[in-house]
Amino acid sequence: MESRKHRKGKMESHSAEVRGSQRLQALLHHFQPSITNNPHNLNRSHFTSKPTKRAAVLICLFEGSDGNLRVILTLRASSLSRHSGEVALPGGKREEGDADDVETALREAKEEIGLDPSLVSVITLLEPFHTKYGITVIPVVGILSNKDAFSPVLDSAEVEAIFDVPLEMFLKNENRRAEEREWMGEKHLVHYFDYEFENTQYVIWAITAAILIRAATILLQRPPEFLEQRPKIWGGITENDMIMLQNSSK
Repeated sequence: MESRKHRKGKMESHSAEVRGSQRLQALLHHFQPSITNNPHNLNRSHFTSKPTKRAAVLICLFEGSDGNLRVILTLRASSLSRHSGEVALPGGKREEGDADDVETALREAKEEIGLDPSLVSVITLLEPFHTKYGITVIPVVGILSNKDAFSPVLDSAEVEAIFDVPLEMFLKNENRRAEEREWMGEKHLVHYFDYEFENTQYVIWAITAAILIRAATILLQRPPEFLEQRPKIWGGITENDMIMLQNSSK
């Protein structure tokens, strides 16, 4: 079994040069100043206490055959007690040996789908998402420059399938629907994205969809085509929402 010290050494390779397409190079270049100025933590807050209700997920990006960015997703095992059979990003709860959120995300991805941390160049962390269960989720964005070097090995106790989708789909109205929900007296939208992969239909929704909408907005540097109307615990009404609501009222 790989030691934590050795694993941590691999994780620090996130600032290594990412070889590959101009698309990936441009993405890395965009975030390079924060990596250069803060090479050891990327705004990483190192843990100083025992594990709390904190989790991290990995938004692992690679270049598809069409030159566009794609993100790796999993289908949770149907035997799990919570969120069974749902689509999720690789990730999970913090463990006591994790130094920070990056280590949590990379450790979980290694355990769940066999993704070697040395293949991933972490470029940034997104703002936290808070769940109604009191868990704080940190999205960690990483680049997989050599997709061919990744041979998935799934933990069948946690993961039933692995697939990938275009990141851009989370900014489009295509194959998307939304339901209005209310929580603690506040109305918000829950987004559902339908996607077919190798003759299997998947639905990406709830917090996973919300995280990927935010990631696509930041990484592709444009707003979604639709009204997000997030709950306050996920950031609330966005500037783009306000513009769309103002235009619709004219």
